[in-house]
Amino acid sequence: MTIIEKITLSPNETEELAKALAKEIINNSSLPRFIALYGDLGVGKTAFVRGFTSAIAPSASVKSPTFTLVNEYKGGKIPVFHFDMYRIEDEDSLYSIGFYDYLDRGICLTEWTENIEFALPDEYIKVNISKNSQENTESRLILAELVREV
Repeated sequence: MTIIEKITLSPNETEELAKALAKEIINNSSLPRFIALYGDLGVGKTAFVRGFTSAIAPSASVKSPTFTLVNEYKGGKIPVFHFDMYRIEDEDSLYSIGFYDYLDRGICLTEWTENIEFALPDEYIKVNISKNSQENTESRLILAELVREV
């Protein structure tokens, strides 16, 4: 089920779109609290997380967790956990960072989700971000879908 299909023309527009999604998730308890981000290097996954987090923990300083693997953003009603799965290769790696312990403690956003598809929860929001214009290098197509495995 498609939740969002929108073109953004700047990182600020990407952040605003993500902020709106975060507000929808907070206000709608039927939506999952796991957001799986997909997209090539440099398409704006971290910008998306920055916008999303700004709706929940406005004072958080969001940066890519490339070397820490997970950043926790507090300051709102619910913690936000931001994972970078680029270096994760198997389930043992997920256990070593305590991944499964985070799932019920707040909202989780994962970058490079294609590396952990075997570990995704039964319900999540899949967000695919892609470049869609050669004329405007900041233009992105953002597609968010609700995934429910049965």
